[in-house]
Amino acid sequence: MSHQLTFADSEFNNKRRKTRKEVFLTRMDELMPWDQLETVIEPFYPKSGKGRRPYPLSTMFRIHCMQHWYNMSDPAMEDALYEITSMRLFAGLSLDSAIPDHTTIMNFRHLLEKHKLSRQLFKEVNKWLSSAGIYLKEGTIVDATIIEAASSTKNKAKARDPEMHQTQKGKQWFFGLKAHIGVDARTWLTHSLSTTAANVHDISETENLLHGEEAFISGDSGYRGAHKRKELKDIKAEWLIAEMPSKMRLLKKHPRINKQPIRTEYIKASIRAKVEHPFRIIKRQFGFRKVVYRGLEKNDNKLAMLFALANVFRIDQMIRAARG
Repeated sequence: MSHQLTFADSEFNNKRRKTRKEVFLTRMDELMPWDQLETVIEPFYPKSGKGRRPYPLSTMFRIHCMQHWYNMSDPAMEDALYEITSMRLFAGLSLDSAIPDHTTIMNFRHLLEKHKLSRQLFKEVNKWLSSAGIYLKEGTIVDATIIEAASSTKNKAKARDPEMHQTQKGKQWFFGLKAHIGVDARTWLTHSLSTTAANVHDISETENLLHGEEAFISGDSGYRGAHKRKELKDIKAEWLIAEMPSKMRLLKKHPRINKQPIRTEYIKASIRAKVEHPFRIIKRQFGFRKVVYRGLEKNDNKLAMLFALANVFRIDQMIRAARG
């Protein structure tokens, strides 16, 4: 992205040590398929007319990505563009010209929500990965995670979000939504996503998490019996579903007799563990641990963008691991 640098920005570029934020943004700048993704948004993006000239699409989309990478609200993102030079340069901005305010940043997000473009961006990232030969489609691991929402009624509506729900996990109760994902067993990349209220059982979304070319499907004990469901009974893939915890406890009481079944369960667990990687990226690396918006549709839009960026983040990890 070409833009005029201020004296301060030029000084910043000439300094010797690069911060972790600069290094990360440089890697993302080189790796992200910007043109391919911006082509998805471009038909819906405002054109220059009689009103105020819109910021370049590339600038607004880069700001939107940084919001997800660093878990920033619209006002916090506006402040960061003024305060953090590396983020400002990544967006193609400088202090001697206008900086998008939080309303402009919010309006761009609303544009993506209105036209469900984050889902399309998620698909476009996966298409980019497939065309690069990254997806091997050997097997799919399915899983779900609960993301909590605010349970307080101290808000304008004086009520909890009606589209969220409470559910019990172990001995704890949670209120929020559930993100269901299908992950490539070899690369740990997310190829499918479904968003529901937290009380929806994992098994009910299985059909939406498969691409249909799997040699095997792996999941925890919550998916037991999935192969018997009407919508899944014709799937030819091998089902590697974990035994119930109660059965495992019984097996472990006689480890010598049950050596082979226990070993089989450990192999299943080692395969299944990879599905936690995308969840770790969005929760730990990107800081998304709490639902930000009301309603499942808005949050599905955010999750689709998060998992699209998590896939690019995973590719970056693979590249760096290959380089040693």
